[in-house]
Amino acid sequence: MNKPIVELKDARKTYTRGKETIHAVDGIDMSVGSGDMLSIVGPSGSGKTTLLNIIGCIDNLSGGTLTLEGQNITAHRESELVKYRRKTIGFVFQQFFLIPTLTARENVSVPGLFSGLKERDRRADELLEMVGMGRRKDHFPSQLSGGEMQRVAIARSLINSPKLLLADEPTGNLDSKNAGQIFSLFRELNRSGLSIVIVTHNNELAKLTRRMVQIHDGKVISDAKHAK
Repeated sequence: MNKPIVELKDARKTYTRGKETIHAVDGIDMSVGSGDMLSIVGPSGSGKTTLLNIIGCIDNLSGGTLTLEGQNITAHRESELVKYRRKTIGFVFQQFFLIPTLTARENVSVPGLFSGLKERDRRADELLEMVGMGRRKDHFPSQLSGGEMQRVAIARSLINSPKLLLADEPTGNLDSKNAGQIFSLFRELNRSGLSIVIVTHNNELAKLTRRMVQIHDGKVISDAKHAK
């Protein structure tokens, strides 16, 4: 594996529900190499999304350490984590979260506005062309199909040139044809050097990634590499 962009050591995340303690992530050791593409699979409630949120600096660890680009950020304050998220990480979700009153181009530009990116519209146009949505840049979300909206969401996740892309069930609202196309797009992005981690319930699509990490009850039970 290439030099890790993310490392987790004895990562733990617990929640309290009444008198019950939920071990959502329970002692996971895992790394994501620079240029890696891996999927995280497991049954509902296994801890997939919690693990992804920890990697993405959204959820804090209850125990263990998180290292991002060689720096231990486990105890960083939220204001510092926000900077890491904006600079290093892009997010794609099952729900597209496009702003309905903005065009595709404007939706893609929004994260660049918060980060102070210059020439946001030009960058947004480039990304929309890259994901096959250049001709639809002036359309509103209501005028787009589910697959098209997810392509816009992927373009938006790339506006700040992240090194790591995290996708949580990105094909969950798509039919099989569009799901396959989105995974093909992820593979193209990975071949360009982007590190990608995808949470999915679809094992067939997961097999298209370089690695498939299976988790159950907050623990990694398998970490298999695929020849790609």
